[in-house]
Amino acid sequence: MTILVTGATGTIGRHVVEQLVKRGADVRALARDPAEANLPAGVTVVQGDLLDVDSLRSAFKGVSTLFLLNAVVPDEFTQALIALNVAREAGVERVVYLSVIHSDRYVKVPHFAGKFGVERMIEQMGFHATILRPAYFMNNDVTIKDVVTGYGIYPMPIGSRGLAMIDARDIGEIAAVELIRRERAAAPLALDRINLVGPETLTGAKAAAVWSEVLGRTIAYPGDDTAGFEDISAWSDRCHRPPDRQPGGGARLRRYRAGAFRRKGK
Repeated sequence: MTILVTGATGTIGRHVVEQLVKRGADVRALARDPAEANLPAGVTVVQGDLLDVDSLRSAFKGVSTLFLLNAVVPDEFTQALIALNVAREAGVERVVYLSVIHSDRYVKVPHFAGKFGVERMIEQMGFHATILRPAYFMNNDVTIKDVVTGYGIYPMPIGSRGLAMIDARDIGEIAAVELIRRERAAAPLALDRINLVGPETLTGAKAAAVWSEVLGRTIAYPGDDTAGFEDISAWSDRCHRPPDRQPGGGARLRRYRAGAFRRKGK
């Protein structure tokens, strides 16, 4: 029996594939460009796109279990609905879907609303599924590394309540375990939802402290300055470059940093 992995070349999907291979599963990976997939030996890579029904029909032939991952794009809900309908058409009953934590609470946020809509469709279509709801990806901090090292601030306004961040590798392993559990079950298992969180809740100050320890110098946390962060992010989006590599970006980051040190009494 074959497990089809969508999003197989991405941050999470690649780890799912690797963990499935380690556990001896028959893995088929969906990729837009199989020649660039660079996946482990033994994985069957098929060309396809979640908006291309014909390619999906071909990819689903002989598949028994689906790992469904949709990128955060405007048409992610459409992609998921197409994939689920083609899966049902192909006789696939077992699914593991990557959603987001608290998708049912923050339905006014487009990304969360889309994920929750897919969850509801999975349930209404009668799939025997595990819905994984991961918290904030620890790996997201890689995207702010240059700002942290260059300007001495941890810019993500994650607040004083904190986040139980989780590593993409852990998500991939959990997904693989669930896929194999469903794949090898003698009878289809009931729908289940699992929140995925890390072992420790990190506040903004704690995250900055971790960076400080690793780098051997003080990294400041600007506090819950969401307006300042949005200003930097919006400027970055307009320039289509990281905030430290755009006209005027350095000055904005220095003001953000100065605010952080003032609040810390430095």
